[in-house]
Amino acid sequence: MIVVALRSTVFAAFQILITPVFGIIALLTFPLPALTRYRIISVWTRWVMWASRVICGIRFRVIGAENIPKEPCIILAKHQSAWETMGFQLIFPPQVWVLKKELLRVPFFGWGLAMLSPIAIDRSSRRQALQQLVDQGRHRLAAGFYIVIFPEGTRIAPGKRGKYRAGGARLAVQTGTPVLPVAHNAGLCWGKNSFLKYPGMITVSIGPSILPDGDAESLARRVEDWIENEMLHLDSR
Repeated sequence: MIVVALRSTVFAAFQILITPVFGIIALLTFPLPALTRYRIISVWTRWVMWASRVICGIRFRVIGAENIPKEPCIILAKHQSAWETMGFQLIFPPQVWVLKKELLRVPFFGWGLAMLSPIAIDRSSRRQALQQLVDQGRHRLAAGFYIVIFPEGTRIAPGKRGKYRAGGARLAVQTGTPVLPVAHNAGLCWGKNSFLKYPGMITVSIGPSILPDGDAESLARRVEDWIENEMLHLDSR
């Protein structure tokens, strides 16, 4: 435990050192096209992921990478930690995330996040948030971005199951965009709100694309079934 705490402290110090620098760099990318901004700012993610591997001993493997379509799709994924918000940038093509707008107010980190063209919604109004998701989601897909949505809405501890929301499925149905279900066990190494980062192998499993046939609710259930069934077998794969 002492070694884990020491490594986690060094890792946190590394993030504290580089984040203000990249926050300023992110602001300077404002005049550039969105995809160019993404590629520049995501260098921060690559550094952090490198540090998590070298300092904390966190590695990852991907199952089903061949299922990633060449055209933008909607990625509906399990949410256990902050790891997947960074790890997905190394796994999937350029992407944007659906997140609560309050995150954009965080100094340095939020500035960089804002330059990545996220879909930052106001969760105080569900109807307005859904409309914003569809309107901005349609625009991001047309611009060539994949869209990452965590249908449980918040981070869920390993072994637990949150309530799946149909917003991402509704976006898929209204735009005719395939959905890519993703399961992973990142929370075992990088827990929710946990300072300690434990060494280990994170498994990310990508399922076959699901076409947006039928209504949003039935599509959401199909995605939930695949993700949760895959979670039961993830550690043995």
